[in-house]
Amino acid sequence: PIHTSAFLASREGAMGGCISAPTSEPAVAAPVMVTRQTVAYDDQKPGTSGLRKKVKVFQQKNYLENFVQATFNALDEEGIEYTGGALVVSGDGRYWMKHAIQVIVRIALANGVKEVIVGVDGLMSTPAVSAVVRRLRSPEGALPFGAFILTASHNPGGPENDFGIKYNGGNGAPAPESLTAKITDHTKTLKQYRIAENEVTYDLSKPGLKRIGGGRNLVVIDAAALYVELMEGIFDFEALRAFLQRKDFTMVYDGMHGVAGPFAKAIFVDKLGLDDSVLQNCEPKQDFGGGHPDPNLTYAKDLVEKMGMGCGAVDDSTPDFGAAADGDADRNMILGKGFFVTPSDSVAVLAANAQAAIPYFKDGLKGVARSMPTSGALDRVAEELAIKFFEVPTGWKFFGNLMDSD
Repeated sequence: PIHTSAFLASREGAMGGCISAPTSEPAVAAPVMVTRQTVAYDDQKPGTSGLRKKVKVFQQKNYLENFVQATFNALDEEGIEYTGGALVVSGDGRYWMKHAIQVIVRIALANGVKEVIVGVDGLMSTPAVSAVVRRLRSPEGALPFGAFILTASHNPGGPENDFGIKYNGGNGAPAPESLTAKITDHTKTLKQYRIAENEVTYDLSKPGLKRIGGGRNLVVIDAAALYVELMEGIFDFEALRAFLQRKDFTMVYDGMHGVAGPFAKAIFVDKLGLDDSVLQNCEPKQDFGGGHPDPNLTYAKDLVEKMGMGCGAVDDSTPDFGAAADGDADRNMILGKGFFVTPSDSVAVLAANAQAAIPYFKDGLKGVARSMPTSGALDRVAEELAIKFFEVPTGWKFFGNLMDSD
């Protein structure tokens, strides 16, 4: 086995523990890299969270290939070095994701990427992708230069529904507007793309180091285990475990059949000792169980009913706490017994109690930020705590830009 010190080293140093150390498989013959001609599309401009279209649009000839190659071309133009580097590729489990991962791996190898890091079964939440990009060294010692995340977030999945792809940079945040603008420009003029010709289907079902040949590797990791280790460095898991064992507290977590399920099990069941009955809809499905993976009072019907906010009344069996996540697990909903906590309030509550309750923030917050449409509750907390407050446009990329600034 390859231990953490060799396989999972952060930029600050070695991470403690050992996370599903992958076994190495014999090398196969190096794939043949070819250049293929293509015709550009004029509808591939990424939005605030990447490119989202119907599955049937992505299934058009070379549609995915064009966008991925345009991204590599834009990285070249931006002077971002990726040759010989490591790339993360994973997604939220929606329909067509597994096929897309295989295609992206082949294009990445043909463009000079040495190591591609993928979650087991291709699954990795958007926050986990960020963690992997920022903390993980591949077996060859390379730090990821970025990631392709295959998700359409809270949009429904399935053959007749949505698919999406977005690029995150080496800081773990969504690509800045300067890069997405260049990606768009290249999609409109692209005439060819590079790809590994031999169409091998790579096994993503278990952690392992797959030597592709020509010094290239495909690394399949247990992303949930890495994410749990990161969370243990932020929150007081001993205090949480003790609290969750109290007789006067019950909870339920709804994964909405998105990627959050395996991560919720790893945290609440495996680490914090709860029975798996606290989890509902936590098996990832390609069509999100036929539902709409948007954690709100309309689409999270199962959770809303269980928390006593539907037709049923609150009684002794109603959990004290409920939460849900969207398809790629980067947005949430929090419910109490018979009531809804607005996100505007939850972020303010977190900020107000961060220093006292979260070890990572024991020295206090440097500042807080919200997007423009969010209510002013956070503003009041910042004023009370005498810390900096920022308002940014809608989109995760703007928070990333703020966090990278001085």
